[in-house]
Amino acid sequence: MAEVSRAFSEVSPRRGLIIGVIPATVEPLESLERRQTSDIAYLLPPGYPNEWVEIAVYTHLDATGSDGTLSSSRNHITVLSADAVVALPGQEGTWSEMWLAIQYGVPIIAYGDHGPVTPHGIERAGTLDQVRVFLERFRARR
Repeated sequence: MAEVSRAFSEVSPRRGLIIGVIPATVEPLESLERRQTSDIAYLLPPGYPNEWVEIAVYTHLDATGSDGTLSSSRNHITVLSADAVVALPGQEGTWSEMWLAIQYGVPIIAYGDHGPVTPHGIERAGTLDQVRVFLERFRARR
């Protein structure tokens, strides 16, 4: 995501901000109770947020990869906050986000080489112009 953030930061002029949903570990999370005070450590992974993130959304949700559809995944925040999703080639986390977009009814398009198949119901864009047209249809839909 750092490379995507960097590339978008270099677009001029650009519309939009670079938002990062930042995973972290909260220790000891299980001991948090409203009536108790304790020393809590909020530990960011190395490299988070990347230097191009303009708005960081910090969360304790840390499930990723093949666990990206679990309720403990920040992928829900990413998908539910989007007007539309452009899926770039990736791995299990990308597939999780694609599946969540379908489940939540968030418009999604796949761009780039995703292999021989994409999840059912996802349109494929062969060019950046097709991505641009798709995004214009769903910009600020809420």
